[in-house]
Amino acid sequence: MTEAEKAEQVFRALKAAEHAAPEAALPILNGLMGLVQSDSGDQRLEVDEARSSAFLSICEVGKALHRAQPTGPLWSTAIAATERWMALVR
Repeated sequence: MTEAEKAEQVFRALKAAEHAAPEAALPILNGLMGLVQSDSGDQRLEVDEARSSAFLSICEVGKALHRAQPTGPLWSTAIAATERWMALVR
């Protein structure tokens, strides 16, 4: 799977999870971890940083869901980070 395909898959899953109930969203986010972790060192620094930012943002949403805390602004941060990653790998 290409980097662009990974980023797009993460984006689609985030949008679906955002509108799901917390107990359904958390497994969706957990399933994304393999896609947002870097598996090669041959990407540009900007791409690695964008992927890392998406990863950390998704982790923050997951932590909030797990703790039953508000997630409102966390979703937009994770989605924006993923959009930046997608833009860099197109």
